[in-house]
Amino acid sequence: MTQELIDLRKSILEGRYADALAIVDQLEGMSKQAILRNLQSYLKILLIHLIKNQVEQRLTNSWANSIRNSIREIKKLNLQDNKTSYYIKLDEWESTLEEEFEEAIRETSLEAFNGIYNEFEFTEMVDKAQVIEIAQRLLALTYSYSVKELPAIVAENLTQLSGGEDWKAGRR
Repeated sequence: MTQELIDLRKSILEGRYADALAIVDQLEGMSKQAILRNLQSYLKILLIHLIKNQVEQRLTNSWANSIRNSIREIKKLNLQDNKTSYYIKLDEWESTLEEEFEEAIRETSLEAFNGIYNEFEFTEMVDKAQVIEIAQRLLALTYSYSVKELPAIVAENLTQLSGGEDWKAGRR
């Protein structure tokens, strides 16, 4: 990106405004790609913990915290600078969820049940449609609530997951 900024400065100083605008467009594209990669990363973390919850039928404080944090960070990253539009609109999450689900399965198979199942066995244990539905429900909250409100709203939604009532009551 440093070279692009040097080229941008040089183009402006030399009056080559079309070249400068092309560089600005390139920089905007790079910025958007970086944001989308960060969104995908938090989405994968969200999916990993939703998958663990589903297969192990429990919810730990650590998993709940990861889910809450992922949703909160997705909200912050997804909202564009104008504070009125999003990089990924509410009805556009499905393809990204599908893409990240496979990677989340691979990573979760190493962690859940102390890694005794390989990714093929583990895939058979997971209800993919249900995990994606829960993820979409949690993602929808990011369009309705502020960053400040989200942790409490997500926590309330987590009580509906397997083991959620025990988690809320502090039972292990």
